[in-house]
Amino acid sequence: MFKKILIANRGEIASRIIRTCKQMNVQTVAIYSEADEGMAYTHLADEAYLIGKSQVNESYMNIEKIIHIAKQTNVDAIHPGYGFLSEHPEFARRIEEEHITYIGPSVKNLSDMAHKITAKQIMKDAGLPVVPGNLTPVESASEAVEIANEIGYPIMLKASAGGGGIGMQKVFDEAELVQAFENNSARALKFFGDGSMFVEKLIENAHHIEVQILADLYGNVVHLFERECSIQRRNQKVIEEAPSPFLSEQKRHEIGQASVNAIQKIGYQNVGTIEFVMDDKGQFYFLEMNTRIQVEHPVTEEITGIDIVKEQLHIAAGERLSFNQTNLHFKGHSIEARIYAEDPKTFFPSPGLITEYIIPDGEGIRHELTAEKDRKVTPFYDPMIAKLIVTKDTREEAIHTMIHTLEDYTIEGIKTNIPMILTVLQSDMFQSGITTTDFVQTYYTK
Repeated sequence: MFKKILIANRGEIASRIIRTCKQMNVQTVAIYSEADEGMAYTHLADEAYLIGKSQVNESYMNIEKIIHIAKQTNVDAIHPGYGFLSEHPEFARRIEEEHITYIGPSVKNLSDMAHKITAKQIMKDAGLPVVPGNLTPVESASEAVEIANEIGYPIMLKASAGGGGIGMQKVFDEAELVQAFENNSARALKFFGDGSMFVEKLIENAHHIEVQILADLYGNVVHLFERECSIQRRNQKVIEEAPSPFLSEQKRHEIGQASVNAIQKIGYQNVGTIEFVMDDKGQFYFLEMNTRIQVEHPVTEEITGIDIVKEQLHIAAGERLSFNQTNLHFKGHSIEARIYAEDPKTFFPSPGLITEYIIPDGEGIRHELTAEKDRKVTPFYDPMIAKLIVTKDTREEAIHTMIHTLEDYTIEGIKTNIPMILTVLQSDMFQSGITTTDFVQTYYTK
């Protein structure tokens, strides 16, 4: 096992990784930008170093600065967390060049899955169904119109590179598509350096289902069941739960086994998540693969008892999985709410000074925190300030406990999306398990 690792990230995921490393007696090195100086995770780590200015390109996205600190501190490995450089093939390649272990997939895995169109072709070849659409980059609005006319409206326009809902838009007719293509292509070029797009059929009344995968270096693969991630705003998840209230046991087995088979065929290693869109008849289609740990991984940990970060470290250290699929079972129901510093009506970020921050505890309640009292939420990073995870014997109990816990949250000085989360949780539609991707747009009254 590693003696010391560097965490190339910040906030709640850095704290989360440090917590597991302490349990494993692995020393940790944290990095922080000027905006993050003094944050809780920097005190939890055994060592912490200033990486640069607040802007991400001068701090958390600066590969050579991170490599420099890793060599300076003699770490054995680097954990990328999520976001920033976590799915960046060149980052993993540079780490390997310095004979440091990258805690994540291989450079080939990262490269194969980095581009959504390439990933769709690879997974189609591996046996997974894909949403009808193009499998080559679209460079012009006229070409996008041709594809849309062929597969039929409505369609989903997506940036070929990147994620987080950037460069993504539902389109319902040709006139709308031309403008949408120009706007989203320009935005994708700005954020990802790649303005190419792809067009796929919009699956209406869809569920966003994802399957958590663990794969060691010896071809052993397991799935840790599924997560329902359909409650989204701006194409970004807000509430996630495990297991999905929509899946039958038969469908759960089918989508899990299909995921394992595909992962074995492509030779994937370490942790990963295969994301699917599922129609109201239960037909699932591959969307993309996340080659990293995800924001919503705690709900899977809570129902399975598996520490996913711990497994990442064991796999990266060359150890075999200590369990197989028949050893895995889930118990209870877990729900996660992402708490953002944002206006609950517009969903725009709400940076500012947090003047009060009281987070209630209780049985079955887990918090992963980024923010603190008397600290500023800056405009430099994602505005998520906390994750609340509630796990109970039943979905109904989990919803009930989460509602009462959120009602007891005290966060002052900034706006948060807690009112929006409460509205969703208290709705009859959500409580009955009707959680499609258009839920917020259709049922949330601002």
